[in-house]
Order: sequence, then structure tokens, then C-alpha cells
Amino acid sequence: LTEQQKEFQQLARKFAREEILPAAPSYDKSGEYPIPIIKKAWELGLMNGHIPQEYGGMGLSIFDNCLITEELAYGCTGVQTAIEANSLGQMPVILAGNDAQKKKYLGRLVEEPLMCAYCVTEPGAGSDVAGIKTRAVKMGNEYIVNGQKMWITNGGKANWYFLLARTNPDPKCSASKAFTGFIVDADTPGIQPGRKELNMGQRCSDTRGITFEDVRIPVENVLIAEGAGFKIAMGAFDNTRPPVAAGATGLAQRALDEATKYALERKTFGKLIAEHQAVSFMLADMAMKVELARMAYQRAAWEVDQGHRNTYYASIAKAFAGDIANQVAADAVQIFGGNGFNSDYPVEKLMRDAKIYQVYM
Repeated sequence: LTEQQKEFQQLARKFAREEILPAAPSYDKSGEYPIPIIKKAWELGLMNGHIPQEYGGMGLSIFDNCLITEELAYGCTGVQTAIEANSLGQMPVILAGNDAQKKKYLGRLVEEPLMCAYCVTEPGAGSDVAGIKTRAVKMGNEYIVNGQKMWITNGGKANWYFLLARTNPDPKCSASKAFTGFIVDADTPGIQPGRKELNMGQRCSDTRGITFEDVRIPVENVLIAEGAGFKIAMGAFDNTRPPVAAGATGLAQRALDEATKYALERKTFGKLIAEHQAVSFMLADMAMKVELARMAYQRAAWEVDQGHRNTYYASIAKAFAGDIANQVAADAVQIFGGNGFNSDYPVEKLMRDAKIYQVYM
């Protein structure tokens, strides 16, 4: 790592240990959105790192942002997910926005600790992005949008959304031409966020369904042109899957550290449980898995920073790190034994938080 990368990593590590870790159990129990922590992260420059310097951001690479993301996730993936969802929401604008769009919408995120969201998933279309039903019909200088989105992270807190909608109603039209990407102000009439979902893990992140009913979007809020939306959305995934994998790796590292610490304190049959071969072998396997997950996300991040299409590596990193987070968190619960099943100890939360990494894209 460069000296600058080490500085970002250490700053994020210190913030996670001092600000996120102590507050995480309370946010997990209440499900409250962690606004104070998000504001502090914004003030320290630990948010919106992707935004180019010419629009007021730091212009950090995907690799740099992954280093920050792993450290924040070590503290709590619920908090980290709220922060990372901003990166996903803004990525289509970074990749495809014109100068005016970038100044207006990226500029807001730099000037204030505001949130944005990525509105793609629907009740009948998650991984199957081509199955999206939300429709946008052009009428004069506007598009009229009707449809429903779901599982939208930051959905109830966002200042603006990236929205993917179908503009070509022909079912035979290829996905690469059927969809259009829009920037939508969250206070536009006709937008109705649903209730906050009560999820198994990552409880302090804000996840909701959003209904669009006759929502009018000006043509100047179209990204690139009508029909370009699918490629924009896929490009955003390629750039943001490495940080998702980094978040899963941070959770896995935390689970490994907690299990190691406990194994060096807990005694059975007259000796530390770390001295039992069954436990020491588990810890060794956990450590290997964490290191490999880290290598996977770093390779994926490096590829995209070199200007290469990284779909292959980004998909591998996200899927692999998600599995590793679940395996290592489950093993940590096992090492804690009965205490691992108790909410007074940290690993049951890690196990709950990890599951979503195997579910979403």
C-alpha cells in the first residue's frame, strides 16, 4: 500500500473502533438510522470517496475505497451499508452523467451529508434486472414514471435516486436498449417510500419499497440517452461489487478476531480452548479464508482501476467474500459455544449481518 492508502486505512480503522463499534449494539437493537455516525464519517472524508475532484470530491480509486469500506464494516456492516449505498447510488452519475448533472447532484453530496439511493430492484426483478416493469413514458419534455421498487437501501433517507425504468414497452426489445437511467429528486410529487423493513441483520440500514405514481422527470435528468440505462446499471455494479466484497471481508475479519480473542480466554478441561486442536484448526481455516477474500476484492478493485472490464473478477469477489463472511461468522459462533447464541456477545450479530451478502447482487 502507498503511504496515502495506509493513512486512509488507519483513519477508517480508528473511526470504526472509536465511533462505530461502541454504538453498533444499540443501533442493532433499535434499528435507528445512524445519522450521527454518518455525519462524522462525512466530516472525516470517509464517505463519497469516488466523487471526482473536479466536483468537490477526493477522486479516490475503487481500491482506495475498498480499504476504507473493509475497516468501516469491521465496526458494523449496517452502518457501512448505509454509507456504501451512497457510493452505489452516485456511481451511475459518476460514470454516465454530463457536467451539469454531476455538478448538481454530486455537488449536493459534497456540500452536505446527504444520502442517495439506487432504485433498480423490484418485487419481480432482483438479480433479473431485465425483468423490470417500472415504466417511463415520454410526454413532451418530461417522462411520466409509474412502478414499484423494493429493497432500496437509503430509500427513506435519500435526497435523490438513480432510477432504472423501461422506456421501450416491446417485450422483444433487448435489455441493452429497453431501459433508461434517470436521476430523480426524492421530493418529486408522486414518490412514496414504504415502511422501513424489519430485517434479520444490518438492522440500522434503511431499506424500503418505493412507489412511483405519475412521477414527472424532466428530460435533462436522463443519463446519456434513452435506452442506455441497462449498460449504466451494469457498469455501476462492476464498480461497486468490489466494495461490497470488502465489506464482507471486514465482517469476516471481525468474526475471526472475536473468536481468536475468546479462544485465548476461555478454558475447558484445564486449558485454553485455543489449545484444543479442533478449535485451533477452525481458527486457522478462518484466517485463510479471510485472507483469500481480501485478495479477491483487491484483485477486482485493481482490475477496474486499470481501466479493464472487471465483471468476472467483481462477481467472483462478491460471491466468494459473501460466502466467507457467512462461514467465518458461523464458525465464530461455534467457537463461542453457548455464549455465541447469546446477544450479550458480539458474534450472533455478525452471523445475522453476514447473511445478506449471500442474498443480494
